[in-house]
Amino acid sequence: MARKKHQHYTEEFRKEAVKRSEKPGVTQAQVAKELGVSAQQISNWKRQFTRLSDKQFNTVDGVDYSKQESEEVRKLKRENRRLREEMEFLKKVSAYFAKDQE
Repeated sequence: MARKKHQHYTEEFRKEAVKRSEKPGVTQAQVAKELGVSAQQISNWKRQFTRLSDKQFNTVDGVDYSKQESEEVRKLKRENRRLREEMEFLKKVSAYFAKDQE
């Protein structure tokens, strides 16, 4: 039994296939037939696209979704939360002292 030769597709090709399959009125099967790939392959690429794995689909429409970028976003969210808590504390403290001065 002969094995099928494994075809490698560029990231741009995979992105375009997923985008085309998501258009209204178009099915994955139609796009797969046009591009000469299986509908399951497009489904796999779509799943990879939504997961935004480290090796594939790191940048979408100019936005970097790599692991490094995600870590920075989480760090900034933690800092934002800490600053909000500090701000709430300062509001309470200033209200307390303002009440004492009246």
